[in-house]
Amino acid sequence: VLGGIFPPQVGAALLLGVWVLLTGALHLDGFLDACDGLFGGHTPEVRLHIMRDERVGAFALAGGVLLLLTKYAALSALMGPFRPAAYLLAPVLGRLAMSAAVVGFPYAREQGLGRAMKDHAGTREVVLAGSTALLVSVAAAGWVGLLFLAGTLALMWGMATRVMARIPGLTGDIYGALCEVTEAAVLVAWVGLLGPGG
Repeated sequence: VLGGIFPPQVGAALLLGVWVLLTGALHLDGFLDACDGLFGGHTPEVRLHIMRDERVGAFALAGGVLLLLTKYAALSALMGPFRPAAYLLAPVLGRLAMSAAVVGFPYAREQGLGRAMKDHAGTREVVLAGSTALLVSVAAAGWVGLLFLAGTLALMWGMATRVMARIPGLTGDIYGALCEVTEAAVLVAWVGLLGPGG
């Protein structure tokens, strides 16, 4: 709808704004906190403490700007007939990354929003998330969707294991960061794979 009214750059900016509003900026906030904590602390305890701090530091500011700029640039470049598939795959695979990480990796805190998710998630939930993502991926993009699905799981595993080297488990902020990075990666990979007309 926006593409039929505005130039690609304006439509992309408005779409990104709606995207953030629909999620209540929850995952974006987690990404910002994760940037500050993972890159700003010198010990696991300090990193976890920084992630709980409501203030925004230099790493959060830089990471947030780069993340939104990357998403904006990718959305601006997506102009071809497969654009709706990319719009659909990015949020679906972002949530698959979160679901798989919740079940597949330990949690770092005794309490928190992420703790409640961790305590109530198991094999059934991750199978449901995986099945949904598989169906959407194939329906939206065929074999290309399967590549994106596999890439999402690989990216999630790589990020989560890297986080585990910095803190003793994942947190709600890390879940949000996984979603945001996966969404951006899907959009960028789509542009890279199919070109700006894809």
